[in-house]
Amino acid sequence: MDRIRERTRPAPSGAGFLLPACTVLLMAPLSFALAQVAAPSAYLQKLDTDRSGNVSLAEYQHWMGYAFERMDRDGDGVLAPHELPGGRGRPITRADHQATLAAAFARQDADRNGTLDAAELAAPPR
Repeated sequence: MDRIRERTRPAPSGAGFLLPACTVLLMAPLSFALAQVAAPSAYLQKLDTDRSGNVSLAEYQHWMGYAFERMDRDGDGVLAPHELPGGRGRPITRADHQATLAAAFARQDADRNGTLDAAELAAPPR
């Protein structure tokens, strides 16, 4: 009986589904990346491609953007509904995704210096 009720529930609306889809796009790479390193300093080294000791917005967007690139199967720079988890939702452009990452970066930048250090990278998402 529960299985029948589950099938009859209405599909999520585009707006209601967009936030979980964006969360998946943002958190999946972070969770995967953190699982691959033992310490925040090792995670910093993976993201810090210019070896400055901090992660810039560009480095953060490059690292965190790989989920978008993998999901964009046709390579057109837009995640169409059929490319999103669950196959529904509003299309997400690369620019929209980059803006979402920039907002997440700004929230993590606790000292507001425009870069993330190992402690800021290891902090829970804000």
